[in-house]
Amino acid sequence: MYSMFGSLKDAQHVFDKMPESNEASWNNMMSGFVRGGWYHEAMKFFCNMLEHGVRPNSYVAASVVTACDRSGCMAEGALQVHALVVKCGLVSDVFVGTSLLHFYGTCGRVSEVDKLFQEIEEPNIVSWTALMVAYAYNGCLKDVLSVYQCLRHNGVYCNENAMATVIRSCGVLGDKKLGYQVFGSVVKSGLDITVSVANSLVSMFGNCDSIEEASCVFDDMNERDTISWNSIITASVHNGHCEESLEYFSQMRFTHTKTDYITISAMLPVCGSAQNLRWGRGLHGMVVKSGLESNVCVCNSLLSMYSQAGKSGDAEFVFHRMRERDIISWNSMMASHVENGKYPRALQLLIEMLQTRKATNYMVHTFVILLGLHSNLIIGNALVTMYGKFGSMAEAKRVCKIMPEKDEVTWNALIGGHADNKETNAAIEAFNLLREEGVAVNYITIVNLLTLAIIGNLTLLDEGQQLHSLIIKHGFESNDYVLNATMDMYGKCGEIDDVFRILPQPRSRSQRSWNILISALARHGFFQQAREAFHEMLDLGLRPDHVTFVSLLSACSHGGLVDVGLAYFSSMSTEFCVPIGIEHCVCIIDLLGRAGRLAEAESFINKMPVPPNDLVWRTLLASCKIHGNLELARKAADRLFELDSSDDSAYVLYSNVCASTRRWRDMEDIRKQMESHNIKKKPACSWIKLKSQVTTFGMGDQYHPQNAQIYAKLEELKKIITEAGYVPDTSYSLQDTDEEQKEHNLWNHSERIALAFGLINSPEGLPLRIFKNLRVCGDCHSVFKMVSQIIGRKIILRDAYRFHHFSNGMCSCLDYW
Repeated sequence: MYSMFGSLKDAQHVFDKMPESNEASWNNMMSGFVRGGWYHEAMKFFCNMLEHGVRPNSYVAASVVTACDRSGCMAEGALQVHALVVKCGLVSDVFVGTSLLHFYGTCGRVSEVDKLFQEIEEPNIVSWTALMVAYAYNGCLKDVLSVYQCLRHNGVYCNENAMATVIRSCGVLGDKKLGYQVFGSVVKSGLDITVSVANSLVSMFGNCDSIEEASCVFDDMNERDTISWNSIITASVHNGHCEESLEYFSQMRFTHTKTDYITISAMLPVCGSAQNLRWGRGLHGMVVKSGLESNVCVCNSLLSMYSQAGKSGDAEFVFHRMRERDIISWNSMMASHVENGKYPRALQLLIEMLQTRKATNYMVHTFVILLGLHSNLIIGNALVTMYGKFGSMAEAKRVCKIMPEKDEVTWNALIGGHADNKETNAAIEAFNLLREEGVAVNYITIVNLLTLAIIGNLTLLDEGQQLHSLIIKHGFESNDYVLNATMDMYGKCGEIDDVFRILPQPRSRSQRSWNILISALARHGFFQQAREAFHEMLDLGLRPDHVTFVSLLSACSHGGLVDVGLAYFSSMSTEFCVPIGIEHCVCIIDLLGRAGRLAEAESFINKMPVPPNDLVWRTLLASCKIHGNLELARKAADRLFELDSSDDSAYVLYSNVCASTRRWRDMEDIRKQMESHNIKKKPACSWIKLKSQVTTFGMGDQYHPQNAQIYAKLEELKKIITEAGYVPDTSYSLQDTDEEQKEHNLWNHSERIALAFGLINSPEGLPLRIFKNLRVCGDCHSVFKMVSQIIGRKIILRDAYRFHHFSNGMCSCLDYW
C-alpha cells in the first residue's frame, strides 16, 4: 500500500520489520522504488534481493532494466541484468523484452534490438511501439515505416505513441503524403488526438515546409507542453520565419512553460544578426543559469551564434568552457577565427583537433609549412605534442631541432612524448639538454620523468631519487600531482619506507594519494595495513572508487584473506555503488584460486556480471597450476584458445600444469602444437642494477664475463644453505629428468644467477634489488629466504606479481603469493 502511494520510507520501514519476507514483498518494494523514480535505490535493493536468494519475476526484471535505463548512468548494470534475465529464462517475456528494447534503443545498439525482438514470444502493441521508437531514436526511419506498414497489413491497430513516432519519422523523411495517411488512420480509428500526436504533426509539417499547416495544428491544441513549443519554434526557424520564432518564444516564456536544451538550440541561430544579438546574450545567460553549459548541442549553437555575429572572442570564451567537444565544435571555432583573419589560431585549433581525432599528422605539418608558420613557437610546440601522442618521436625530435626558439612547453612536449612511448634513455637525454640550455624546470617536466621511473620499476630508482632532490630544490613538494607521482615511483621501485616518509597527513591526502598508498601496501605484502588505510580513508569521509577496490581486492588475494575479500567485493555495489569491472572479477578469481577454492572460482566465472575475457581464464589457469587441477586447467586453456589461438601464455601455463601433474606426454604434445603454430615461450630473465649499469641474465646464462665467479658463488651459497637444512623442492623443475638434473636446473634459474652476481659486485650490508619478468618459483623463494638470513643481507625481489622483501630468513609475503 505505502509503495503504491509513494510513501517509500514507510514501506521500507514495514518491510524491514517483517519477520519473514516472501517473494511478493520483495517484488512490491522493488516496483515501488522504480515507480517513485528512486532508480539507484532500486538497484541497491535488487542486489540485496539477489543476495537473499530471491528469484526475480518478469515484472521485477522489467522494472530493474527500466531503473538502469532511466538513471542514465547504469548501462553496465542493465547488461548484468540482461545476463541474469537470460539465465532465469525470462528473456522471452513480453514485459522484460520490451524494457530491454527501450534500454538497447537508447544505447544505440540496434543489432541487439533486432535480436531481442525476435526472442519475444508474443509481442504486443507496446513491444512493437518500443521497436519503432528504438529505430526512430537511432535514425532508422525507413525501418519505422516498414514496421508500421507490416502492422497495418496484419490488421494491428497502433496506439497513440506508435502513431506519433510514425508521423514524426514521415516528417524527417519529408514524406508528407504518408504523414497525412497516418493522421487519417488516427482519426478513423477513433484515437484521441493527444498532445504527443499533435506535436508530431507540427514537427512533420514544419519539416515538410508547410509552416501554415503547422501553425494551424498548434493553434488548435487545447493543451501544450515543452515539446509543443519546441516543435513550432523549430518549424518557424526551419522555414525562415525568424520573427515568428521570437514571438513564439516570448509566448512560451509568458505561459511559464519550461524551456530545455532543444528550445535554446533552436532559438540561438536566429540571434546571430546584430539586431537580435541581445536576445542571444539573454539566451546565453539562461544557459548558464539552467546548467546547460555541459550540453554539447547548446554550446555548439552558442559558438555558431557568436561566430555569425563576428564575436570570435565570445565564441572562444564558450569554447574554452566546454567540458566536451565534437567535430561541430571544432569546425565552428576554426571557422570563426578564419572569418576574422586569425589564421595562426585557427591552425593551432586544427592541430589540437587532429591530436584528439587521429588524423594524418603529415598533412597538418605540410599545411603548416605551406602557410609559413613552421617557425611559430606555439605552432611548433603543438606539432611536437602531436607527433609524440602518435608515437612518431623521430619527427617530434626533428621539429624540435629546427625550431628557432624553444621554451619549457617545447621540452615538456618532447620529454612527455618520450615518456608516453616508454623511451627512457631518450627522455633522460632530452632532460639533460633542457638543463644545459638553462630552461626552467616546472612540475610538468618532473611528473613526466617520474612516470618513466614508475615504468622502469627497480632499474630507475636512482633517477627517481635524483628527481626527488630536484622537487625539493624547486619547491614542488606541495604540488599534488608531483607528490602523488613521487609516492607512486617509490612504491613501484620497492621503497615502501620512502612512500611513508613523504606521505601527507591523513586529512591532507587526496583520493589518488589514498589509492597509491593502498596499492603500494598491497604490492609489498602489507595486507593488513592496506585494509587499515582503506578504513581510515572511509572514516575521513572519502569514498572509494574502482581503483581503490582493485588494490584492496589484490591485497586480499595475495594475503589469503578470502572471506574478507569477498565481503569487500559485495560491498562495492551494495554499499558504495562502485560499478563492478572485469579487473575486480579477476581479483576475486585469483583470490579463490590461490586459496584452492577452484570450484567456487569456476562458479563465480559462470555468474560474473561482465563477460569473461582472456585475463579471467589466464588467472584461473594459473591457479590450476598451483593446485595441479588438470581437468579445470583444460577448460580454461580451451577458452583461451577460443579467444586467441596464438596466445603463448595459454600453451605455457597449460604445459606447466601437465608437468606439475607428471603428464609428460601431454606436455610434449603441447610443445609440438606450439612449434606447429610457430609460438615461442617467453624466456624467463632477471636483471639487477649496480653502479648505474643494468645486467640481465637468462636461464642458465653462460655469457657473462664473470661467469666462473658467478657459478662459484652459487656453489658456495648452495653448500651454506644445505648445511643449514635446505632441501630442494624438485617439483618446481618442470622437466622429465632424474632428481639430480632437476636440482641442477633449479640452480640455473635466472634470479639465482642475478643474486650471485649482486653478492659479488656490491658492498656488504647494502640491500640487493632484483627484478624478474615471471613468477618466482617456490624453491627460489626458499633459497632467497635462507640466503638473507645466513649472509645478513636484505633482498628485494620484484616478480611478475608483487614485491618480496627477504630479511632475516623471512619474506614480506609470509609464503603466500
